Amino acid sequence: MSRHVQPVPDIDDPYAGDPLLRSWLTRQLGEAGHAAAQGRLTALAADVVGPLRVAHADAEAHPPTLVRYDPWGARVDRIDTSAGWRAQRAAAARHAVVALPYLESARGTWGAAARVVQHALLHLYGPESATFSCPVAMADGAAALLSTPEVDPQVRDAWLPRLISTDPDTAIVSGQWMTESQGGSDLSRTTTLGRPAADGSWRLSGEKWFCSAADAAMAVALARPEGAGRGSRVLAPFLVPRYAVDSPLAGATAAPHGPAPGVVVRRLKDKLGTRALPTAEIGLRDAYALPLGDPTVPGLVRAMTLVVVTRVHNASAAASGMRRGLAYARAYARSRHVAGGPLADNPLHRATLGALAVDAAGAFALAGHAFALLGRVEVGADPAAAAELRVVAPLAKLATGRLAVAAAAEYGEAFGGAGYVEDTGVPRLLRDAQVLPIWEGTTNVLALDVLRAVTREDAGAPLLRRLAGAVDLARPLAPALADTLATVAGELRVILDEVAADPAAVAVLAGARGLALRMAYALATALLVEHAGWGDGQAEVAARLWARRWLRHEDVSADAHHHLDLLC
Repeated sequence: MSRHVQPVPDIDDPYAGDPLLRSWLTRQLGEAGHAAAQGRLTALAADVVGPLRVAHADAEAHPPTLVRYDPWGARVDRIDTSAGWRAQRAAAARHAVVALPYLESARGTWGAAARVVQHALLHLYGPESATFSCPVAMADGAAALLSTPEVDPQVRDAWLPRLISTDPDTAIVSGQWMTESQGGSDLSRTTTLGRPAADGSWRLSGEKWFCSAADAAMAVALARPEGAGRGSRVLAPFLVPRYAVDSPLAGATAAPHGPAPGVVVRRLKDKLGTRALPTAEIGLRDAYALPLGDPTVPGLVRAMTLVVVTRVHNASAAASGMRRGLAYARAYARSRHVAGGPLADNPLHRATLGALAVDAAGAFALAGHAFALLGRVEVGADPAAAAELRVVAPLAKLATGRLAVAAAAEYGEAFGGAGYVEDTGVPRLLRDAQVLPIWEGTTNVLALDVLRAVTREDAGAPLLRRLAGAVDLARPLAPALADTLATVAGELRVILDEVAADPAAVAVLAGARGLALRMAYALATALLVEHAGWGDGQAEVAARLWARRWLRHEDVSADAHHHLDLLC
């Protein structure tokens, strides 16, 4: 009896096959700047469709395991990871996915826009990295924190070069030990205590509940300095070595890759998704730590340097996953036949994929803009960029995280029964996407952060200015789009004035999520309009459909079907 075999979806090169990415780079970098980045991007794309895709599958098939004791009873707390996970680690270093914005050569070539090139690297690397993009994000955040002037130069010189090395044999990544079981995102309930030691180092004691990249060589941990009092503002960030080789407290006979004294891995987390990523509960008992800045000065604001970086990485992970999922769904539709013809020709299916393409374009614009602002803050110390990033980072993260989960559910459905079968790899898209609205702050937590930004720091003003500029750009392109954007900008101006007048009002707090999403959707419209005004036809169509879909809540099915090929 003959048996039907469905062809495996074969997607395009993720760089050459992504016109929005390439035109965005040309606009942001100029023709010469894009040409200078092309070799890096082409090389990474070739690795992604070849050995890294294989490594990704291996890491997913062989999740990490915790070995607590060696054969002779010594506590080792060793996390064993797969060859695929180690290959992803090496590739991240080799392709400078973390290092690029810190390299003098990159800053010399692209200046502040080195972050734009990094975003493009992440867009290619992240979706099939077996979520190694998470330790990449935390390593970048740790590097940004170590680069601040408040950090002791000796600490910086000892650790920063390792975080930004492009040599796989010396490069490390970082964990992030923030949350505790009793507090979660409520950092004011942190009980991990820091005590100064005679040599200028510190000792940390406490229990950290959700520690991703638990196999990393270091982590940034939040602790309450002894005598600092209550609340979250006084918390300070510390660098904690994970292994004995980096801890002066380890004896001469300690195994170099054994645990640092005082660092105990309680257990690995059994998570819904990101299963290749080792996440653990970690106990600290007088563990050696180095302060990142003066611990006697309230340090939560210093830790936010790291958090801003990881939030924009989170947005990139969401947007890149949406784009790669779309590529797989389109490839499947080309090879799948239903009712006598290719699924790719079915108007209803084309409309579904077209709407997903619109969402992917908006998410890409939000993430890309956040990276561009971050670069301007770091390289040019641009105060306007800093003011805008204060609200763009949480808006981009919260909006793209929710979009990514909805898109992943649609991609699973687009594969029918195959989308529910584990060995196709499709269910992982949904499982992994679900972490994106949670890590670095849930939607509600970030919405309240947006409220604080607009009431305490007038962070709504740069957003409103960008919307006003986009209205003028949209007028000659599409008058209806300009009218929509102008209406929404006016609504937001009124609402933000009301928020400023009484930020503690029940109606303001209850409506924070809706307001933040409205702001993010309006910002995405403006960003797509800006790209369309530069001359990108795909962005113009995406802007018009995005505004109708997310600002006017209209059905865009017919136009999504009609424009699918342009949108992809």
